[in-house]
Amino acid sequence: MSSTLTWDQMQDLMWPATWETLGMVGIATAATIVIGLPVGLFLVLTDKGGLLQNVPVARVLGVIVNVGRSIPFIILIVALIPFTRWVVGTSLGWQAAAVPLAVGAIPFFARLVETSVREVDGGLVEAVQSMGGSTWTIVRKTLLPEALPALVASVTTTVIALIGYSAMAGTVGGGGLGDLAYRYGYLRFQTTFMWVIVAELVVIVTILQLIGDRIARRLSHRGSYPSPLGLLFGSRRRGADDDELVAH
Repeated sequence: MSSTLTWDQMQDLMWPATWETLGMVGIATAATIVIGLPVGLFLVLTDKGGLLQNVPVARVLGVIVNVGRSIPFIILIVALIPFTRWVVGTSLGWQAAAVPLAVGAIPFFARLVETSVREVDGGLVEAVQSMGGSTWTIVRKTLLPEALPALVASVTTTVIALIGYSAMAGTVGGGGLGDLAYRYGYLRFQTTFMWVIVAELVVIVTILQLIGDRIARRLSHRGSYPSPLGLLFGSRRRGADDDELVAH
């Protein structure tokens, strides 16, 4: 059993590992939003009764998403090693870990987007349609603005899930805090150091959750985001006039 690490030694190890964790999670989050958001929208738009109704396409997308969500992440990392090497040139390190992180999170986030968009009031969509709004206009000026608070909450949930995945990736050479916890906490029996890493992860997750909740609450307040109807004719905020117009 090795001697216990001092606080200075812990700090020297933790700072680089923290930035590695934030780096892989940040890259994976960006890729997840860029790909997962359109996938989630298409799940809604191509479904029965959707603006781009195409049930076969919706079913194929649904199957792909479900399969992606059902694969355990540790297995996904191993299965994607050839693809990861093709993308970043290696299967080790935090840059490589960002690839399976993104692939694993995309179907998860797509389902969250689908749920968020489905909660948008259908009356608003019908109102914009009746005024000649195209599908792109409805998506850009109605579905996304109205679903924005829920989408922010979905991004927060996804980021927190990615932090958990990143710790798992560290056990197979992905770097970051998970790698430290495995190498020192498990292999070298540095239990104190492992719990310090756990405490840091708890702090990071708590801070991100608080930030995400605060942004979602501000967007949920009446008048905190542009009205879809107002965006068609100006830049005013949503108010009682819009609700009355939709009701009629």
